[in-house]
Amino acid sequence: MRVRRIVPDFHSPDPRAGAAFYVDVIGLEIGMDLGWVVTVGSTSNETAQLILMREDATAPVVPDATIEVEDVDAVHARAVGAGCEIVHPLSDEPWGVRRFFVRDPSGKVINVMTHRGGDG
Repeated sequence: MRVRRIVPDFHSPDPRAGAAFYVDVIGLEIGMDLGWVVTVGSTSNETAQLILMREDATAPVVPDATIEVEDVDAVHARAVGAGCEIVHPLSDEPWGVRRFFVRDPSGKVINVMTHRGGDG
């Protein structure tokens, strides 16, 4: 199973203000801005990203990290088989990802996802 990237998710009361810091001070660029969630990243390293999130649009909690995998359905099946707590069910989201949230043994909520189709 190939893991494509691991991205920290920062809870932020104002994702756009947080993104402005990372753009203006650190030199990252905005990759996605849905208002409630903003992704910033490096143009020279596509795996160097941060997610700033006020709340999640469809899930009950803000995750602690996002892990993009090649086959989210296979990872979901392994998590269920291992008896892990699924915090948000396997879902196709309107912004072009298929994902689920799982709680790790230390209590962290992990958003496990993949981009659907040509979305990327």
